[in-house]
Amino acid sequence: MLSETRESIYARQVRLASLLLYQNVLEQEPWEAYEKLLKSLANYALDGHENSSRQLSYLFAYGKWFRAIAATGYNWRDYVISQLLISDNPFSQLAQTTDFAQLPMSLISAVKHDLHILEEMSLWGGDKLVDFINVSENRAVAWHLSPNDLSKLSEEKRSLIIKFQETDDWTQLVPDLAKYYQHSGTGIFTEYEAFRWRKGHLEGIAYPDLVMLSDIVGYESQRQSLYKNTEAFLAGYHSLHVLLYGSRGTGKSSMVKSLMYAYRDRGLRLVEVAKDDLKDLPIIAEVLRKVPQKFIIFVDDLSFEEESEDYKALKVVLEGNLSAQPHNLLVYATSNRRHLLREYFSDRPSLKTLSTSEEVNPWDTVQEKLSLSDRFGLTLTFLKADQEIYLKIVHHLAKRAGIELPTEELNFRALQWATRNNGQSGRTAQQFIDFLKADLEIKI
Repeated sequence: MLSETRESIYARQVRLASLLLYQNVLEQEPWEAYEKLLKSLANYALDGHENSSRQLSYLFAYGKWFRAIAATGYNWRDYVISQLLISDNPFSQLAQTTDFAQLPMSLISAVKHDLHILEEMSLWGGDKLVDFINVSENRAVAWHLSPNDLSKLSEEKRSLIIKFQETDDWTQLVPDLAKYYQHSGTGIFTEYEAFRWRKGHLEGIAYPDLVMLSDIVGYESQRQSLYKNTEAFLAGYHSLHVLLYGSRGTGKSSMVKSLMYAYRDRGLRLVEVAKDDLKDLPIIAEVLRKVPQKFIIFVDDLSFEEESEDYKALKVVLEGNLSAQPHNLLVYATSNRRHLLREYFSDRPSLKTLSTSEEVNPWDTVQEKLSLSDRFGLTLTFLKADQEIYLKIVHHLAKRAGIELPTEELNFRALQWATRNNGQSGRTAQQFIDFLKADLEIKI
């Protein structure tokens, strides 16, 4: 039996080594642990009962694989499927931009070859490995996990995973896999819905701040304009870069974040770029240009100091240079300042006698500073909330938090809070409700 096991293990090692397109799935920790486990099992099968060190090596290798797959939260078969969906390889890259019927037949054959191997390996998981250990009278625990909760995934991803789970021939799903790549992309772009640019590369945000549209109260006309512009963008029309300008705490950032929740099933992704990284905007644009999803670059609290020249990179993305603007990219920025570059009275020309050290055409400086905000095709203004809007937000948040107080008492406490703290705004309302909920429930 040991010799038969060794031959079986060796055959699987050979098949894994023969992958043509999906070799990169083997670079992940669970796969690396799996390959080492197969190697240890093959060595143990050679002379298992006669070499206790090889037996220990196999048991340690099984433990490492067990921990690695347990950390993913998947059972072994579902983990293999998940790696197929994010693999970045020549097939997944070409499928994003090419109709399935136009893909080279040799590439399709290579995909089917790899899917056949990976499907076989997906069925050779914990039970098979533990059966061998138990034969040798070393009891181990097999890694079992019920099918994963797919409710949080996009409809397209959920549907494809279920197809892979239910079929007994993965090669029949090559057209479905190509369609998925074409809509959802590959690699990091299909794993995450929100990103940040950090230290020269995109980084996925595992736990984005998902703001629901129902959470936004007030500023209905601004919300309608922003959503209509985004709808046009997703439908393939020419759309406008947006500047959300106004008083602090009025929900500008939350309104942009709500787009991610509303349109994630339609391929919309948000990329957060800090002010200090705006110089990298042209690089970011080139990275995103090749990806099928639609992206909104989100810059929060945008403004520039006198000495900063990062705004020039922003101008390139807003209006382009010799390179065509990416069709799948918009910039949505929030700011408390209408004119994004700080202005001084000294910038404006006067009738005084000019010294030789002063600018010959001072109005050019003024126009340069005003022109940046003009490059946003749509500007939405958020005025400070009045009492009516403030209390409307308070009541909405109180209902969502399950707070039940008489209207008069809630209004009184909310207005008192605003007077003592940060004034009437959506942010102040949220802070008040957070404090009130704890105050009502914690008795000291």
